[in-house]
Amino acid sequence: MNVTAKLLSVFQVDKQFRGLRSRLAAAERFLAEQNKVIEQLDAKKASLDAQVRQITATASNFEGEMKRLDARMATIREQMDSAQTNKEYKAFLTEVNTIKAERDRQETSALEHMGKVEDLKKQLDDIAKQRTEREKVQAVAVSDRDQRAAEIKDRLAELQTQREALAKELPKDTLLVFERLVQTRGDEAMAHIEEVDRKRHEYHCGSCMMALPIEAVNGLLVSGRLTRCASCQCILYISDELTKSMREPAGKR
Repeated sequence: MNVTAKLLSVFQVDKQFRGLRSRLAAAERFLAEQNKVIEQLDAKKASLDAQVRQITATASNFEGEMKRLDARMATIREQMDSAQTNKEYKAFLTEVNTIKAERDRQETSALEHMGKVEDLKKQLDDIAKQRTEREKVQAVAVSDRDQRAAEIKDRLAELQTQREALAKELPKDTLLVFERLVQTRGDEAMAHIEEVDRKRHEYHCGSCMMALPIEAVNGLLVSGRLTRCASCQCILYISDELTKSMREPAGKR
């Protein structure tokens, strides 16, 4: 088996490996999406909880001020009962009315803040419901991910062992070139040669469709040496069917 044939064997094993992994990767991506949504809901809940605490504390301050003003008005009303003159009585009354107006403002602010707290709590309830539903989807995603992983575990191990055995038969520099191509081109790291017109010696790269020199095709056919497309740099190979056809005597063809 020549070097290109060995590379093709590794390439085909790698394709199977990537195909199996892609199914698992899709399940892992879906699970990651659910985890991300839950994290976003938790972050939103934490923000709303902080707002509830802050607004509740502010409302409590307003209520505390209301109690202070109530106590002040009670004290002034007691003083009004013991007022000695009409002028003194009117002064107390003016102060009571001023404090009452301030108390009304404090009460209005407290009610507004408590209203905001109620709105935030409704949002928190909605988030809790969303999280519960998302947790159900997350559980399904985890189950699907685990199931797919279990289904392909043994086959992946077989392919890995097979790949390692095949890779040992290749020169290290050749394997390095191949693996770098796979990282950048994936399933297009290798491409078959397409025959356009044998009589005119017209052959194309099966990946980029650029014309190939007949010398490259012949060299690959005769020795199976490592041959790359000058245009896209993929590693070229000749299919078994085309190889057989090209090696047949002209009369038989």
